[in-house]
Amino acid sequence: MYFLQVVYTKGGIKSKQEVQTFLNPTRDDFHDPFLMPDMEIAVERLIKAINTQEKVIIYGDYDADGITSTTVLKQFLEERGLNVGQYIPNRLNEGYGLNKSSIDYIKSEGYTLIITVDCGISCVEEIEYAKSLGIEVIITDHHEPGELLPSCLAVIDAKRKDNNYPFNQLAGVGVVFKLIQAISIKLNLDPKEYLKYLDIVCVGTISDIVPLVDENRVIAKLGLKLIPMTKNVGLKALINSIGYKKIDSTAVSFGIAPRINACGRMGKEIEALKLFLTKNIQEAREITEKLNEYNVQRQTEEKRIFREALEQIEENEKEKSCIILGKEGWHHGVIGIVSSKVTDIYFKPSILICFEGELGKGSGRSIPGFDLHEALMNCSGEIEKFGGHSMAIGMTIKKENFENFKKEFENYAQNSNISDIIPIIKINRQIDLKNINLQIVKDLELLEPYGEANKTPLFLFKDLKIQSIRTLSEGKHLKLRLSQDNFIINCIGFNMGNNTQNYLIGDRVDLVGSLEINNFKRK
Repeated sequence: MYFLQVVYTKGGIKSKQEVQTFLNPTRDDFHDPFLMPDMEIAVERLIKAINTQEKVIIYGDYDADGITSTTVLKQFLEERGLNVGQYIPNRLNEGYGLNKSSIDYIKSEGYTLIITVDCGISCVEEIEYAKSLGIEVIITDHHEPGELLPSCLAVIDAKRKDNNYPFNQLAGVGVVFKLIQAISIKLNLDPKEYLKYLDIVCVGTISDIVPLVDENRVIAKLGLKLIPMTKNVGLKALINSIGYKKIDSTAVSFGIAPRINACGRMGKEIEALKLFLTKNIQEAREITEKLNEYNVQRQTEEKRIFREALEQIEENEKEKSCIILGKEGWHHGVIGIVSSKVTDIYFKPSILICFEGELGKGSGRSIPGFDLHEALMNCSGEIEKFGGHSMAIGMTIKKENFENFKKEFENYAQNSNISDIIPIIKINRQIDLKNINLQIVKDLELLEPYGEANKTPLFLFKDLKIQSIRTLSEGKHLKLRLSQDNFIINCIGFNMGNNTQNYLIGDRVDLVGSLEINNFKRK
């Protein structure tokens, strides 16, 4: 357990109690939900809606965070006896957040109260429009607010400047969880009435790549315990299809989340919501098959766009401090993933924009130390609208403004001394192959779930001899068999397949990597 002690000391956890809370959090480690801005107002308003059987609709987002947020709030309110509608905008036709057309539809259906989940904080004009039609709005969100907060009944977002809540890094579904916790407290319900949703809340939290510390760690740790015994028929069907024997944060991040997100990316967001809401096992299996098909389609589009983006970068953008690309024919449901890959490869902020006629829709990803949301705030004169946070954004821009925006953004990046930011690999410890055993790997599992701000421990292995080297998945991944003093280990280098041409059998290499037991089912 020496390694654990080193990790916690360097990670800022000093007392035995802090270590215990980190390793074994309980439901008592959740913060008071009424410390969140406007929580009391929202709770009272929703209890009134329950009592009067008001016509209420949940307005979500098309990604895994938004889908799980909508699921949790809808099911909780319906268990309180309130028949709740739901609206998920189509990513390809409507884009992110509220829009006037959707509000017109909501008005025509007779809804008088909108609750946004995982969106709304940047929809100032749209909420004013809803108010003009006599519709009240409660916002629950976790994205960065702009200069003005929307003028509505309640704005629950711990990133507000006047926030007093002790943790402001919850995912959208985490904010929803705090809302149902607060309603449960106000109605004197048994805690199990909100705690039972932690399996779905956990999926949304891990999928949204928020820091897995503080309350997010409590959600993820407790939720992962519930997932294997989940009562949600759709989640159970999805788990059975992904090919993982152990459901941990890796299985959620690489098995569950991509399939949920693929629905929204391909314009089929309603299928993901139907999966989580269905009570029919056969329907869940059929929808799961569709999700897997959408994921394959997404992967095909992603490969094409990634290849075309790399061609543009190598021709014109490689020496620039940031990468901003735009092209007709790119699928704007997929460009966010490609942007993430581009940023990983070049260690530069990147924004990819797909143009459809005179309008472009884009997604961007950043590097630690460069606030992408703040950068767009300083270039907002050229942008129609944008939203997000420091590491990821979405935006809309007119084609005629693209070149000016590109120059303005590049100037901002250079003036921010972005060239001084260098990639750092934080190695926890050097280790020899002879010191690796199954118990050490199992001990490391105490640190799970891994994710943002709680990264998988990295080890340095020096002077390893290559016994075999090949690629997997059509050249995408690297497979190595390495030795040191008659001790042998198998390694996978994800997305490192191009390195096969740089090494030969018998070469000696230094390696940085993580230790884990292979829990993927081989077909």
